[in-house]
Order: sequence, then structure tokens, then C-alpha cells
Amino acid sequence: MSADPTDHASPTKAEPPAARLRRFFDLPGPKGVPLLGNALQIKPEAFHRILEGWTEQYGGLFRFSIAERNFLCVSDPALNASVLKQRPEGFIKGPRLVQVCKDLGFHGLFSANGEAWRRQRQIVLAGLDPAHLKTFLPSIEAVTARLRARWLSDARSDREIDLMTDLMRYTVDVTTCLAFGRNLNTLERGDHDVIQQHLNVIFPTLARRVLAPIDFERWLPKPGLRQHVEALQGAVQKFIREERQHIERRPELMQRPENLLQALIAACDRETAGLSDEDLSGNVLTMLLAGEDTTANTLGWLIWLLHDHPDEWKRARNEVDAIVGAGQIPRSTDQLSQLDFVEACANEAMRLKPVAPINIVQAAHDVVIGDVAVPRGVFVTCVMRPAGMDSNRFDEPKAFRPARWIDGTHAEGERMMGAKRVVMPFGGGPRVCPGRYLALAEIKMVMATLLANFDIAQMRTPEGGPAEYMSLTMSPVGLSVHLSPRAISTSS
Repeated sequence: MSADPTDHASPTKAEPPAARLRRFFDLPGPKGVPLLGNALQIKPEAFHRILEGWTEQYGGLFRFSIAERNFLCVSDPALNASVLKQRPEGFIKGPRLVQVCKDLGFHGLFSANGEAWRRQRQIVLAGLDPAHLKTFLPSIEAVTARLRARWLSDARSDREIDLMTDLMRYTVDVTTCLAFGRNLNTLERGDHDVIQQHLNVIFPTLARRVLAPIDFERWLPKPGLRQHVEALQGAVQKFIREERQHIERRPELMQRPENLLQALIAACDRETAGLSDEDLSGNVLTMLLAGEDTTANTLGWLIWLLHDHPDEWKRARNEVDAIVGAGQIPRSTDQLSQLDFVEACANEAMRLKPVAPINIVQAAHDVVIGDVAVPRGVFVTCVMRPAGMDSNRFDEPKAFRPARWIDGTHAEGERMMGAKRVVMPFGGGPRVCPGRYLALAEIKMVMATLLANFDIAQMRTPEGGPAEYMSLTMSPVGLSVHLSPRAISTSS
């Protein structure tokens, strides 16, 4: 197993002599058609699968095109890590993505480039610093208690649970509590329209428009889209207005904000910050995207995988019982930090079912990637899953084996530390996901609550498991469960 992908040749180090470089347009790749390139072969909802199939056919460096846009596909983890490290100077978000995010109302940290990204990144990082987790925990615990109560009610009534809907409600509630100082309580009220139903229209629109040969929807949007965008923006503007009023009543919050939205408002209102109201609104929506979709989808994949592997479920439950207690929910960050096997299960789920299986950036200047001279303007598509499925790096790579992340000798442990940098579930480099610590805390909270309090009486999925649907993230489709309250003995 490779110890660390960053030890390999990078686009700026140990480059082959110019005479040995391959030209980008000489690379292999799927044959396209005039004008459209490979556009007719691409389905946005299965884009990751198509690229993974082409990777098997054409190797770790190949090219394809969508109309006039040229793409380099990269699956080697060392090269992917090096590309991601060179953001935002060497590789940027492409103009199509930036424009679509602006049109849909969430142009923020996710789509910003250059100095605008740096300004926003500093503020968002301060609001999601891992040191704040202890402060955040009571809010997370309260939302988790509501999730347990909802599932207990469903279990006692033998109601089928749409698992992804509940998980997304949970993550919306956590995100809005911590980032915006608002508890939407969608778990109890079911008032999910303003958030999830609009996002379910807007996010697929983003993926569809970014991959389309020609962005016709910029001028001819789908019927009803504008209403979804305006409704979501209206909800966000209400958050902002109410929080501005809160700051007016308590001016000290300008210097000591209590949540991310207050920090963004304070920065926006300081002349030196260089943030506009548009930046403010865009980052609120970006937080909803990052805090809801990715974490909920990872939880969905993990619950399905653990249910499908009863020995791993039992080991995870034994760990939760020993640290948290049967019938309980986690009450401290110390308890969460001790859930090593639960975290290993999450790492294994993110290896097999990464919610961000591709990462697309654009070369800001001519660059060398591996042995390929890549012209400025080429879109570099980092395909993340093949490295995690490589038998040279992982024994039985298709198997769900969480123990690989924590068991074994010291030497094997060192290799697995390198493996985390191969899989890179939260990205890499300066633009690594700022909410990764919060995401892991949420994953452990939900899994500990499920394992300590419930049995899965029945899980219903399509044949072969949940379907993989690609929008902005890779979602499990067709996942529903019947839970039953766990029978807990008095000696537990």
C-alpha cells in the first residue's frame, strides 16, 4: 500500500523532461461526435459511474469533451492530491459553475475563487473550528433526542421510515441550529418545504446545467424553477433579517458572534471585510448544502452497509454499549472521541460509497500533471473512488471491512494512515471541507443512537442495494426501514 500519495510526482515537482511529456490531445479517451464531443454518452445522474468505467477502459489519465470544453480525467491519488493542493491559484472553479451558482442563489465558499474565497474561508473556518464542538454538543444532542423520539414513535406504530428524508431533516436541524442560530425542528413539525423540497429541485439543476453541452437553461429555465429559487432565497433572507435585528439589540455580537451567520453578518458589515449581502446569502445556502446533503447521504450508506453486515453491526453496538450505554445517546465529545470502531465504519463507508466521487476544477494556467502537458482552461476531473477500490492498496477492496482502519500491527496502522490520504472523503488541500469535524460528530451521534436504541426489523432497498444517484453528491435511492425498539436487559 502506498504510504502517502503526496510522496509521488506532482504537477510541479519531479516533472518528466519536456521531450517525454505527452500532449493532452494525444491522450486516449472515448470517441465522441463532432461539435458535441462525448455529451451524448453522459447522463448527469450517473456521471461518476461513467467516468469510473472509462477509467477502467482508458487508464488513469485520459481525456473527453463536452462540446467545446475539454476534460482530463485523473484517478491516481497522488496526482489528485497534488491538484487539490494547488487550489485556488493553480486550479479554479470553472466559469459555468460560478454562473450557475449565481443564478441559483448560492454563490459562496463552494464556488468562489481567489481572494473572494480566502476572505470567506477564514470566516467559515472560525465558525466551524473543531474546538467549538463542545459548545455545539448540547444543540446536537437536543436534535438527536428528537430523532430518537421520532423513531421510537414510528417503531411502536410499525411505520415504514423513509430513511433519507429523516436523515436530511436531522442534518437540516443541526445545521440551522449551529450555523444560523435557528432551530427549524423539521423532525417534529415536518416543515421541510422551504428547505429540502426546494433544494431537491435546485441541486439537480446545478449538475444538469454544468454538464450540458450548451447551457440553454440559463435563458430558458425549467418551469417552476424560479419559484423554488425565490422561495429558498426568501427563507434565507428571513434568517438574515432576524439575525441582524438580534445583533442590533446586542451590539457585542459584532465582536463575539455566537453562530456562523452572526460572524458572516459582522464581517459583511465591516468595510474592510469586502463581503457583500450576496456573499452573505450565498454562504448561508452553501452551508445548507454542505451541512445537509453530504452528511445525510453518508449516514444513509453507512446504515445500509452495517445492516448488510451483522458481525460489524454487533461489534459497533458493543462499542456503543460500553462507552455510551444501551438505550442512551452520546452526552459528551469525550464519548464521541472513543467510538473508534464506529468511526472506522464511517471511513469504510466513505471509501466504498463516497458522497463526493468526483471533483472538477479548471487549470488556471498551463500545467504538467503526471507526464501530460495540460493547457490552460482544461477541466481536470479528479475521480476519487478508484484509488479506494485498488487491490494494491486495500485487501479485498470491494468488501466492507471497517476493522482495516484500526486493527492490525503498527506497520499496518501506518499504512492505513496513508490510506486516508488516498481515499480523501473530504477532499484535500486548502479547499478541504471545513465542516468535516462537525460531519463526523453528527455521524457518530446518529449511529450511536441507532445502535443503542433500535433494531432494524426490515430494510427495503432495490435489488442489489440502494441505487447510486449523482446530483451534487452521490445519494442512496430507495432506502426505507422498519425499526423496532431494542430489547435491553436490566444487566445491560
